[in-house]
Amino acid sequence: MASSKPDVPLADDLFGGGAAQTAPPADRRRRSRQAEPAPPLAERLRPQRLDEVIGQPHLIGPEGALSGMLARHSLPSLILWGAPGVGKTTIARLLAEAAGLRFVQVSAVFSGVADLKRVFEEATRWRQAGDGQGGTLLFVDEIHRFNRAQQDSFLPVVENGTVVLVGATTENPSFALNGALLSRCQVLVLRRLDETALSALMARAEALVGRNLPLDNAARDLLRAMADGDGRYLLNMAEQLFALPPESGPLDPSGLSALLSRRAALYDKDREEHYNLISALHKSLRGSDPDAALYWYARMLTGGEDPRYIARRLTRFAAEDVGMADPSALQLAIAAWETYERLGSPEGELAIAQLVVHLATAPKSNAVYKAYGAALRSAKATGSLMPPAHILNAPTKLMKELGYGDGYAYDHDTDEAFSGQNYFPDGMPRERFYRPTGRGYETDIAKRLDNWARLRDRRQQ
Repeated sequence: MASSKPDVPLADDLFGGGAAQTAPPADRRRRSRQAEPAPPLAERLRPQRLDEVIGQPHLIGPEGALSGMLARHSLPSLILWGAPGVGKTTIARLLAEAAGLRFVQVSAVFSGVADLKRVFEEATRWRQAGDGQGGTLLFVDEIHRFNRAQQDSFLPVVENGTVVLVGATTENPSFALNGALLSRCQVLVLRRLDETALSALMARAEALVGRNLPLDNAARDLLRAMADGDGRYLLNMAEQLFALPPESGPLDPSGLSALLSRRAALYDKDREEHYNLISALHKSLRGSDPDAALYWYARMLTGGEDPRYIARRLTRFAAEDVGMADPSALQLAIAAWETYERLGSPEGELAIAQLVVHLATAPKSNAVYKAYGAALRSAKATGSLMPPAHILNAPTKLMKELGYGDGYAYDHDTDEAFSGQNYFPDGMPRERFYRPTGRGYETDIAKRLDNWARLRDRRQQ
């Protein structure tokens, strides 16, 4: 018996063409279902309760900071600071649910002051309605991307309780957020997911899909390393692996590397990670650890850092932290820098690596650095005192009559080429700024200075 319902025309071909066709409703519904893509694996595995969040026990564990806030029914405005893929958005959404707050999400990338104004007005109406909903949790993703005026717009609604602000940022809030806004929020740090957390996430994915990832044990370890602490990136890679034909068999590390790409390391040449890594390199050098220093040097290069910047910082280190304990360090720093300029990458980077090892293994002394600072302070304190007259040149008759150059002893004409004269301003007591260490070349310098001090004392008696 023919159906009494009319045939339903199917849509034209998506890429432009073809006459409309007809199909029975059941067939149309089946095709519609087939056309709807399944949600990504990361979305299907999104936790539904706070205790399902992985890798942040210091926040949502029994003694966690957020657990305590919810138990006290006191949820302040928060800044969630952490790397991508550690659960900032999920935690914000679940916090709203646990606290009985209406959840509103905006992105600082796509929103402006006008958008925020509409959100604030809606939150005010919701609050004034008095329907017992308890208020609004406003989640702002990438909050550090708002400028100062946009950040200031949050102050009144946070202060009067119109919204509970939860901002997410990958940047250090101390630098990325206004002090006024930061003082009204509590900063919580989310940790990058460690191997235990990533393993738990892989197990959840396998349980949901109903089969194991097609990897051998070594490849499973590599997959975790490739994710680099980012849970979302791990699940995106796992989803690609689950799409492989089941008969393809388990992949080894080389097969996995050929199929998937490693997550790019977090590094931004003008943000906090830039300064964190150069600090790690500098302190590894100062700590005389060539292996750690080479690691941080390599990390900066793989992150895209300009080798010239590293060479400049290493030259500074040679003067500041090695100093006169190894005077050749500064010469090698300039030579390595010039070598890079002549050879470029990647060959020139080896010269900088040689410099890294030299600086890490060299004897260390900041005696010149400290002496320079002390001399600056003394120069500022003593004003414009003139040099003593006996070391002033006397090119004119008047200057000779005034005593310029009178009594000057030419050091090369004295015993041991040392006159022991005073070179500080008249009336200013002698000060000792440079105090060499007993390390490296400064051992010899210290002996030489001690000998000259004894000679000076004898000749001034």
